[in-house]
Formats: sequence, C-alpha cells, structure tokens
Amino acid sequence: MSIPGDQHNPYAQPQPSAPSQPPSPPLPQPGPYGPGVPQQGPVPGPYGPGPGAGGGGGGGGYGYPAAGGQPQPGAGQAGPGGAGGTDGSGGVGGGSTQHWLWALGGAVAASAMGGAILFAVGAFGDARPAPELAGYSYTSNLCNRTSFAPFDSANYKIKPAGSSSSSSGSSGSGAQNPQFSGVQQGAMDSMWCNAELKPSNAGSDDYSSTWIYSSATLHKKADPTAEFADSYRAYERQRSSISYKVTPVPGIGDEAYLVSRSDDSSGSYVILGIRDGWATYQLTWSSYTSRSSSTKPPTTEQVTGMLRTSAMETLRRLRG
Repeated sequence: MSIPGDQHNPYAQPQPSAPSQPPSPPLPQPGPYGPGVPQQGPVPGPYGPGPGAGGGGGGGGYGYPAAGGQPQPGAGQAGPGGAGGTDGSGGVGGGSTQHWLWALGGAVAASAMGGAILFAVGAFGDARPAPELAGYSYTSNLCNRTSFAPFDSANYKIKPAGSSSSSSGSSGSGAQNPQFSGVQQGAMDSMWCNAELKPSNAGSDDYSSTWIYSSATLHKKADPTAEFADSYRAYERQRSSISYKVTPVPGIGDEAYLVSRSDDSSGSYVILGIRDGWATYQLTWSSYTSRSSSTKPPTTEQVTGMLRTSAMETLRRLRG
C-alpha cells in the first residue's frame, strides 16, 4: 500500500542530517488503528519508547493510537507544541518527549477511570445485599426464649433432668433438660433447643417419649428465600416407605410450611418451618406412646395448634 508524499525506504538506514542530531527513523507504515510500528529504529512499547530509544516519534504503542483516540505524529511530522523532523526548531527529542508525556497522562487517566468504574460496580468490594434479618437477634440460649406454654396447657411438662424416658421417674443419666447450644459465624448465626416432655397425667407404668426440637438461623450472607420452600416440599416428593404431607401455613412470617406424618395411633411427627426475611425457624414435635398407656397422644391437628402458638411467641421474643 502506497503513502502519498515523500517516502523513505523502510529497509534502509536513515542518514543523519548533522553529526549532533540522532538518526531519524523512517516513517511508520499505516495500520488498521493508525501509524504502525517502524521497521527500523526503536520500537515503542505500550507506555513509551522501548529500550535503546533515541527519542524517535511514537504512537500509542504496538500500532494503537495514544490516549484520546488520535494517532500521534511520527518522525518528520509536526505535532502540537513543537516542530517535527530534525530542523532544530523542536528537535526529534523535544516533540517525541511531549508525545510520550501525553501518552503517559492518557494511560493514567484511563486507569483512573477504569478503577472508578470497578469501584462503582463493586469489583473491589462486597456487592452482596445487606441481610434482611427482620429485627431478629442471636441468643446463646434459645431455650430461654422458647415458649413451652402451649405444651404445658396440653398437659405436657418438661421432664425433670436426670429422669429416664419412662414416666415412672426412675433415675437416668443426669443429662440436662432442656438442652441448648448456639454458635455465631461469619455467614450465619445458629441456635438450638431440645426439650423432653412427659404427659402429666400418665400412670406409673405408662411409657411415652416426646421431644420438642427447635432451631433458629440468622442468614447473614445468603438469602434463603429461593431454597426454603423446596427444603420442605422435598419431604412429600421423596421416594420412601414413609409418606409425608406438606401444607402452607399462612399468617406466620413471610412463608411457613407444615410437615406431618402419622405412623399409627401411638406416635406422631410434625414439623413447622418458618422464614421471616433472612431468618429461619423450625419447631419439631416427635412423640411415641405405648399402646398400653392410659393416656392418648394428641392428634396432628392438636400438635399443629401447639407448634403454631409456640413458634409465634418464640419469634416475638427473638425480635425483642
């Protein structure tokens, strides 16, 4: 491709105009983004002339324009602030030095703009939304905030610590009842409370085992909304010999689900799961009563009422 005007031989060594002046490199060959890299002389790098450069003209480096999108003039071309070529008015060194400074300033400006954009989109910070904990707070003893009043009203009392699982009141292992634990971590705060109950009107020979399991989680990094419903729907969709029923429970938190299973007339298993913002709470009833017992276990509907009342009061206390 020809270039109008006076051309240099790209493969010939340039002749100096005076012994005191550095050699003038040939004109750069045109490229798709402006003047290309000269065939001879110093090859400019992305931030200015490469090693051994004698101050020859340069563009944006590697055939690309300098900052501002305009190709910089090469050797023998006049540029802003001084004459090009080797006529001594601006000198090769003076013009190319200004070009190098302009290119460097443009690179710094572009880097600053790029950094500002990265900060704006959160590339250097935490772009996750703030957790919506709906006013709930962590406690190391969830049992102190759990409402046992509904179970007590149904004649289910907290079994004294150290008693066995039977209603006879014989001495057991001495384990604490109720039992609680909790832990605070970067992604979530977790709390648990387990309590063994016994029917207050059971006879000395009656056998029953009733437990209340509760847990509360404050999700501080990930929103549990997308997975919450599926975690309970999985009970009724699993392939198992035990069948479960899952029903939505309106009026508690943002969403709530009841999981129920009734093996026979002697036992029941009911779960109430609640999500309120990024806080989740689960209360589980697990009970077995011997067929020879003089007391009858509560129905699933009765257990559901107890769980609902207890959960609403417990959540109110956790917000307090």
